[in-house]
Amino acid sequence: MGKGRQMKIKSLFFLPLLLILISCGVNFLPSHDSWYAKHYFIMQDFERDTYKKLTDAGRLEFQKIFWEARQPIAKQQFDARISYIERVYKTENHTQPWNTDRARVYLLNGPPASIDYRQNTDWVTTIQQGAGVSGSQEISDRSNEDIQANTAEVWLYPYDKYFVYYVFTFSPPNSWKLNPSTYQNNRYLQQLEQLNKDLTYGIKDEEDYKAKLEALPHKK
Repeated sequence: MGKGRQMKIKSLFFLPLLLILISCGVNFLPSHDSWYAKHYFIMQDFERDTYKKLTDAGRLEFQKIFWEARQPIAKQQFDARISYIERVYKTENHTQPWNTDRARVYLLNGPPASIDYRQNTDWVTTIQQGAGVSGSQEISDRSNEDIQANTAEVWLYPYDKYFVYYVFTFSPPNSWKLNPSTYQNNRYLQQLEQLNKDLTYGIKDEEDYKAKLEALPHKK
């Protein structure tokens, strides 16, 4: 079987699973460890695997080594984005505002080049006739009164000569969920996220870093 065919089969298997996870939002992430939940989306796969195997003492040391392995500006970028997330997205998750769909994308990719707001323009007016003191009284009852309320946000990011978009839809009372349509006909999304992960939170010396992680106390 050719390599291209193998990759196609893997994609056909992986995409439905990815869509299921995305449709559930990011609430499936571990929340008992706030550090892990906050850093989960900027971690490399091998870092996640290692972290889960460490003792409590090993995890505390990991958290220190994690930023030592990166440039100081990476921590500055992270702190600035977390500060923004805690201000803007706390209504969605008061205890862990970074554990939301929009926060995840912002933490990884930074601010989008543009945001398109889709608004609710559908409203219904019903007229009721009632008997008033001086005769007939007209009462107007308009549903969906806030017709300017945003129902969706489309975030746009440039990637090479292309554009990658994220579609977030509003879910009452105060949640914004990443719409599964984001992963349809959006072929460069994963490349964009990996690129930003490497550029913003890249590791200085991966071989040396892995050796230090291996020396940390692991669970027996």
